[in-house]
Amino acid sequence: MVKCSAADVLTQVSGGHRFRALLSILLLVILTPPAAAQNPPPPFSPGETLTYDVTWTIFRAGVVTVNLHDLQQKDHDAYEITATALSEGFVNVLFAVNNVFRAVSDPQTLCSEGITKKISEGRRQKDTHITFDYSRKLALLDERDLNQPKAPPKQQEFDIPPCVEDIVTAFYYLRRQRMEIGHNIELPVNDGSKTQKVIVDVQAREKVQTPMGTFDAIRIEPKVFNGLLKHKGRMFIWLSDEPRQLPLRIKAEITVGTITGTLRSVTYPKANPPR
Repeated sequence: MVKCSAADVLTQVSGGHRFRALLSILLLVILTPPAAAQNPPPPFSPGETLTYDVTWTIFRAGVVTVNLHDLQQKDHDAYEITATALSEGFVNVLFAVNNVFRAVSDPQTLCSEGITKKISEGRRQKDTHITFDYSRKLALLDERDLNQPKAPPKQQEFDIPPCVEDIVTAFYYLRRQRMEIGHNIELPVNDGSKTQKVIVDVQAREKVQTPMGTFDAIRIEPKVFNGLLKHKGRMFIWLSDEPRQLPLRIKAEITVGTITGTLRSVTYPKANPPR
């Protein structure tokens, strides 16, 4: 293929033809966006694994691992996000935790298709399934108390909007949003009951130190924290101020103390690392 510059084109024409050629070149330059704007790098990709060290006040509490991968459904492709939380050390003796959350979402819209939660927290043992039926605009809850195997499951239905997030997919939805200090981001989140309209304040730029190093970060705060979780309090999230918008730190200030998760590592498939 022979490459030809604008100057080469202009030397081959003259007069009015040269003017029209110049006008065509200018229009082409103006109307063609830069390559980076056409194909911005995605903030995450299948195969990404995030690992967090968790502390409760001053005590090491455990490890949280979150993995994103492709899921081939019968009639469409999806993202599957698996999050596991394991308690360690003193906290494990005091209050053992072994939770596994599995959420499924649409890769394009990130609308949640449902979430399964296997919860083991001390004596609390539950299996919860939430399915989002968009054709009927309903969230379908099926929850079983494993301490009472003969008891009937708790089954309820709740109205949902055309697109809703669960408590896991909401983090990935936020990573796709443009963060502007002083602005708000709104998203509907459902955790098996009435859908909450979560308003996220984009608050400030700060430095965050992690085992991976020190990052420039943007601090955000979801405002409807009380309606989604059991304990009253506040939640803060620090996202890295770069295209990946990694959740570097998540801090929940609740009645029983402060629980903090700090990103220890992030890994990607060798064949598909982010740009």
